Amino acid sequence: MYWVYPPPYYYPYAPYHFIMHPADQGNRLQLEPFQQNENNDAYRISDYGPQPFVLNIHEAAKINTTYRTAIWTGKYLQVTLMCINIGDDIGIEIHPDTDQFLRIEQGQGIVRMGESKDNLNFERNVSDDSAIMVPAGTWHNVINTGNTPLKLYSIYAPPHHPHGTAEATKADAMKEE
Repeated sequence: MYWVYPPPYYYPYAPYHFIMHPADQGNRLQLEPFQQNENNDAYRISDYGPQPFVLNIHEAAKINTTYRTAIWTGKYLQVTLMCINIGDDIGIEIHPDTDQFLRIEQGQGIVRMGESKDNLNFERNVSDDSAIMVPAGTWHNVINTGNTPLKLYSIYAPPHHPHGTAEATKADAMKEE
């Protein structure tokens, strides 16, 4: 005997235009649209951790225009959106106690990793739908080699950046670190 289950709940709005977060009262979820700034060129995306949270990560990554914005920070995990400009890179970095997962949603580039800053002997081309796993203690860099901004999201376990991190540019990120 086969059981037929009803389809998932559908909302009357395209899911990629909205994020979901807990309402102030009860356990209801409400929809909140991404907010454009006065120049209509960026969206306000907040850090919704550690509360339960759901969004279309693919579309959120594609509309993000900031270098790095934390969208969810919990006790053991953090999710950030990133936008790497044409010809730019994340910058060579290492996270001694944090594993990292990166997923490319738009664009193309090169990822380099290695045991030392001067010996990044692992190199791969990456593009839409590529997943990159960076073990803790591994030097790494992602370079945008395409002709469009490289849009991606990153998962850190445990969290690496402070709750609410929002860095509009790479220069802002360098000042913070």
